[in-house]
Amino acid sequence: MTPDEASIDRAALAARYREVTAAIETAARDAGREPDELTTIVVTKFHPAALVAALAGLGQRAMGESRQQEFVPKAEALRDLGLDWHFIGQLQSNKAARVVEHAATIHSLDRESLLTALVATQQSVSAFIQVNLTDDPARGGVPPAALPAFVERVLEAPTIRLQGLMGVAALDGDPRASFARLRELRDEVVTPRARAATGLSMGMSGDFAAAIAEGATHLRIGTAITGKRPAGAYART
Repeated sequence: MTPDEASIDRAALAARYREVTAAIETAARDAGREPDELTTIVVTKFHPAALVAALAGLGQRAMGESRQQEFVPKAEALRDLGLDWHFIGQLQSNKAARVVEHAATIHSLDRESLLTALVATQQSVSAFIQVNLTDDPARGGVPPAALPAFVERVLEAPTIRLQGLMGVAALDGDPRASFARLRELRDEVVTPRARAATGLSMGMSGDFAAAIAEGATHLRIGTAITGKRPAGAYART
């Protein structure tokens, strides 16, 4: 057993996984929805590959990562598990080729240069357009006013399958208002142009119930399932 494997409290991980899964099912039914309408992506950034493997042993298939330098080695080490990898963080254009070797879905398509880089890989990839739901231009995402033109550009790209929109709730205020805004943008801007692009990637550990109530299709759940990252692990570089 490796040190990483030995450090994982598998019983606690399984308990958190069951607890969050049950809470998601309850939130779905409270919203008049079926739990199988939702894809739960477990965000495993800063955690070792051994924890991802343990989650796979619990039946979890969809995993999310947000740092290319951590994601690629982890995905390669776990290649035999056949996981469904989602890249959810800001993606540098010059890292796109390496990421799409392993991730079938990108949740953070937000600018022309990244779109160009993804097309240049000649790899077929699913993508969510990330929308900035705040007034802060420093936050990632396409401003709502620029969304119609960017949607058209994505739909012209031969290798990109547009899945819908992704957003992160504003730090202040009711997260449900942010999620309602993302749903409105999908209905007003995206689906009239691409009828199948109905996805809404929204909702994290602290606000997934609000996201489910507003129609989320993909949840990005991290610490509520994985727990706190190991001390000193994957320090930022």
